[in-house]
Amino acid sequence: MTHVQTRYAIDPETAKTFDTAKLRDHFHVSDLFAEDEIRLVYSHYDRLIMGSAVPASGPLVLDNVAETGTSTFLERREMAALNLGDAGTITVGGQTHQVGNGEVLYIGMGAGPVTLESGRFYLLSAPAHRTCPTKLITLADARRIEMGARETANERVIIQFLHPDVCESCQLLMGYTQFAPGSVWNTMPAHVHDRRMEAYLYFDVPQDQRVFHIMGTPEETRHIVMANEEAVISPPWSIHCGAGTASYTFCWAMAGDNVDFTDMDMVAMEDLR
Repeated sequence: MTHVQTRYAIDPETAKTFDTAKLRDHFHVSDLFAEDEIRLVYSHYDRLIMGSAVPASGPLVLDNVAETGTSTFLERREMAALNLGDAGTITVGGQTHQVGNGEVLYIGMGAGPVTLESGRFYLLSAPAHRTCPTKLITLADARRIEMGARETANERVIIQFLHPDVCESCQLLMGYTQFAPGSVWNTMPAHVHDRRMEAYLYFDVPQDQRVFHIMGTPEETRHIVMANEEAVISPPWSIHCGAGTASYTFCWAMAGDNVDFTDMDMVAMEDLR
């Protein structure tokens, strides 16, 4: 069974008027994972789709999604599946891929129906204008960048999967960031990149802990409180940073005009409000 939500784009001036409930209605994504279901959230920011597939009792097939307006889901889209659970399999284009915990399968445009078995998959999809080869990216294949320091509570490793140096994609980029014990701050100093949006999934968050996701324009910041396996849509006009009450991991993904990871407009700490 497949369920789809649609989230419309909101401009920064309108977002300034939102109370907590309204902010969460537009940008926060809860109840994303459900056994034996595919759940998708279609965002009008860069037409990014985030979602999940949890094939607990048997295989799930991702094929026809009316919201894309195409005969098949991947007709004009590319996709990535991150496995957050036990080992699972994904069959696409006549090939079956074994996807372990923490690994990512990239699926190119036009690959056809996708069958998911076992595992616990976080799904990301963006429009594509060319086909790139389907590829399994293991942890050994991914690009690792050690950053931060214990003294500033941001010691972390950035693990890049859909990155120009790791796996060819049309415009979808993704990876995840893991924090060392005692470190909690992400993406600070903050930045914006008006040429592309982002989506965050926070996971490995202890059930009794929370992450405070900070968003908004630099001079008008807001926050959304995130629990384990909850996601947030980060508009291109918004900063995106956060801090947790314990260490955590977050999956970041983006789509838009620029795939250069240096394409950031930095925000000075003294300019945040």
